[in-house]
Order: sequence, then structure tokens, then C-alpha cells
Amino acid sequence: MKIAVGGAAAGVVFGSLTSLTNVLSSPYGEIGAHIAGSVLAKASKVLSLLLDAGWSWAALAVAVGWVAGSRIRGALGGVAALVAATVSYYVMDLYLWDAGTDMVFWLVAGVPLGLILGVVGAVIRQPGLPGLIAALIVPVGAAVQMVVMRPGEGLVDALPATVAAGIVWTGAVLAAAWALRRFCCQRRALGAA
Repeated sequence: MKIAVGGAAAGVVFGSLTSLTNVLSSPYGEIGAHIAGSVLAKASKVLSLLLDAGWSWAALAVAVGWVAGSRIRGALGGVAALVAATVSYYVMDLYLWDAGTDMVFWLVAGVPLGLILGVVGAVIRQPGLPGLIAALIVPVGAAVQMVVMRPGEGLVDALPATVAAGIVWTGAVLAAAWALRRFCCQRRALGAA
């Protein structure tokens, strides 16, 4: 029960922050128009490109599953995180700029994805190949998304997109390197034993 509450809390924060950064980064809404062109607007654009990406939502569920530790708790936590993130995202969008909603679609998708990604997070704790594969899911997913759908494609001001892309690529490489190093250290430890 604790992991579901914790996952839901993390989801509320994540979804609300994602919506808020979208609002602040858009010069077309009432709130974003007031800060358009400012450093805050550019920073919000970078954060928006980072948070409003499929890989980052997947990372939320994986992180909650990792904290949960077991597969069952990871699955429950992953679902709670994605459902709460989706609801808070769309409620904030509605409140902040009367945005339309396809919340039901994402809630339906979030349940099976949360189950799977929460389990992936829990499996990261396992030694050996299962832990390695699970630890590579988010960095590989981020890299694939960067190739297939680069953040901020077509933006007039390319700087925020370039900064966001640099952060994503750096994070993906560092996370993959960590996973591979951990795997190699575990193999060496087993060989020495």
C-alpha cells in the first residue's frame, strides 16, 4: 500500500510539473505569453521537452518499480505513478489553459504500461543478465525516441531543443554505462568467488 501511495505522489508531482512546464514554455497561452522570450520561458521549454516525452514517463514507472523492490509492488507502484501522473497532467492542463483532453486514452494505456515498467524497475535490482536488460530499457528507449522523434523538431528557436537533446543523450549514455559497469563488476565478483 505504501508503494502505491508513494507512486501516486510521485506521479502527481511529475504530471503537474510536466503540465506546468508546457504552459510556461508556450507563448500562445495566457501564462506563457507573459514570460515569452525570457530565461524562464527558455528553461521551461527545455524542461517541457524533457518531461513531456515517452521515455521520461516510462522512467517514472521504472523508478517507482525500482524503489518498490519486488515485482508485485513494482507493478502496483508503476500503475499508481502513471495513472496519477496522467490525471494530474490533464487536470493541470484544464485548470491552467483550458486544454482539451485525451486523458481516458492515456489512463487505459497507463495501466498495462505501468504494470510492465514497474516490474522492469524491480528487476533492475537483480544481478546478471535480467538486471542488465532491465537497466537498459529506459536509456535505450530514450535513444530510440531521440532518433525517431527528436524533441522540439521544427521549433523556431532550436536552442532549447538542442539543450534537451544533449541532456537526453548524455543521460542515456551515462545510464547505459552504469548498467554495463555494474553487470561487469558482478561477473568479476562471481568469477573471483
